[in-house]
Amino acid sequence: MHVRIPVVALRQWLNRLRSKPDVPLRGAPAVRRQKTYSSRSGYVYQYFYLGQRPALRGGEQGIEYVFEVTADRKISFPVPVFLTSQAVKSWNDSHGRILTRTEEYAIAKMALFQAFDERTHPGQMKHEIRVRPADVEGILETLDID
Repeated sequence: MHVRIPVVALRQWLNRLRSKPDVPLRGAPAVRRQKTYSSRSGYVYQYFYLGQRPALRGGEQGIEYVFEVTADRKISFPVPVFLTSQAVKSWNDSHGRILTRTEEYAIAKMALFQAFDERTHPGQMKHEIRVRPADVEGILETLDID
């Protein structure tokens, strides 16, 4: 007896076998603190910091900071902020010093705030936020970090 498996289902099954499970998140506070942000888009978001982990996106290494976000206090979802290693290295090289972990977290959090302001609907927040070298420069300039 032969069983016919659709090609799409077979590919999905093989991809699940090949994919590595996510590295556990680290660095979250022992007690979760909900914070609120009133965005320029008109929505008021509540969020928690869930932690960070090393990540790889399209061959690019970096750190993924994950926040749990809601705009209606009913449905929450994770929002990953991917800070590329290249973005950090570029800033380090041009400023002659190495960013601290706290400064890197500040970049991720400010990138989250920018997305709150720029994305016109909470549904758009479900998409990953990628932080590039120009973003790092602009964020740290805003924070007066040199």
